Amino acid sequence: MAKKSARKSSVQTRKGNARKPLAVKPLMVKPLIVKSWTKAQIEEAFRRFQAANPEPKGELKHINPFTLLVAVVLSAQATDVGVNKATPALFALADTPEKMAALGEERVRELIKTIGLFRTKAKNVVELSLRLVAEHGGQVPRAREALEALPGVGRKTANVVLNIAFGEPTIAVDTHIFRIGNRTGLAPGKNPFEVEQKLEQAVPASYKLHAHHWLILHGRYTCVARKPLCEKCIISDLCQWPGKTVAA
Repeated sequence: MAKKSARKSSVQTRKGNARKPLAVKPLMVKPLIVKSWTKAQIEEAFRRFQAANPEPKGELKHINPFTLLVAVVLSAQATDVGVNKATPALFALADTPEKMAALGEERVRELIKTIGLFRTKAKNVVELSLRLVAEHGGQVPRAREALEALPGVGRKTANVVLNIAFGEPTIAVDTHIFRIGNRTGLAPGKNPFEVEQKLEQAVPASYKLHAHHWLILHGRYTCVARKPLCEKCIISDLCQWPGKTVAA
C-alpha cells in the first residue's frame, strides 16, 4: 500500500508541474582556467566577425515583434530548425496577440506539437498574448522588466527580443555563447548571467549590437560542442582554449 501511495503522489506532482510556467534548468559550469584576452585581441576578433558577416541575422523566422517573441519562447530547449517548421502555419493564423488569444490553447497546442514541451509552451503563448492585450495594448513592450513578467519569458528571451525587434545592444547568452565564453576564455563564467556581464564589459561598443549573433553562429557552426572545427575558425590564433586542434 505504501508503494502504491507513493506512486500516486509522484503522478500528482508531475501533473502539478505541468501546469506551471516552463522552467529551464540554468546552465552551470566550472570555468576553464585559461589566459585572459587582451583588449586588442577582443577588438581583432570582432573585427574579423564583422568582416566575415557584416549584417548577421537570427535564424528564427518571424513577421513582427510579436511573432519573434513567440518564436523565441518556443525555442527554449528546442532547435531553431524545429521551431521554424512549426511556426509558419501558426503565424498564418495568428500574427498578433489578439489572434493568438482567440486561437486558444488547444489549437495552438495542435499546431506546435512537433516542438518539445509543446503543452506548456502553448499555455504560455496564449497567456502572454492575453497579457499583451490586457496590459500593453496588444504591443510587445520595449522594457526588460515588462518582457520578463510575461509567461515563459526569461532574461535570454528578453535580450533576443530587445536586440532583434528594437535594436538594443543586448547579448543573449544561450548554450553556444555560454560554451564559447568559457572555452575560449573570452568571457568565462559559472552561469549565463556571469558570461553576459563579462561580455557586456569586454565587447567594444561598436560591435555590441551584433555580438550575440556572431557568437551564436560561431558556436552553432564552428566552435561546436563535441568537435570544434578549429581548422576553419577565424579566431583560432586568438582563442586561449588549451584543447584547440591548431597551433596559435
